[in-house]
Amino acid sequence: MRISAQVSSSFRKNNITLRTEDDQKSLVISPKADGYGLSVNGGELLFLALATCFCNDLYREAKRRNLEISNVDVEVFGDFGAEGEPAQNISYKVSLEAPNLSQEEIASLIKKVDEVAEIHKTLRNGIEINLR
Repeated sequence: MRISAQVSSSFRKNNITLRTEDDQKSLVISPKADGYGLSVNGGELLFLALATCFCNDLYREAKRRNLEISNVDVEVFGDFGAEGEPAQNISYKVSLEAPNLSQEEIASLIKKVDEVAEIHKTLRNGIEINLR
């Protein structure tokens, strides 16, 4: 599965395109107050990627197990230091509503997703990123 993200930015204008194989989507993010760049930072988007991955994977794994979830809440937080330093202390918390599941079933589902969530695994395992 080939995934790409593209940002094209000029004064007061951002075009953001996300693509998975042939499925293309646009995302709207307003520019910064001075008109240049995006009003969100990469750290926020990185944490959003982690939260999104975990949320979607919870629904995916629940469906595989024939379990019904009515609500998912994922919060990711961490620290960035000085300019150029990587994030530290990244952690997340998950809560979900599943009226027909026991606490043990919910805990098992969350543990399984923590093991298989692709974005989490990518960061945990580290990967080379190449500038072309």
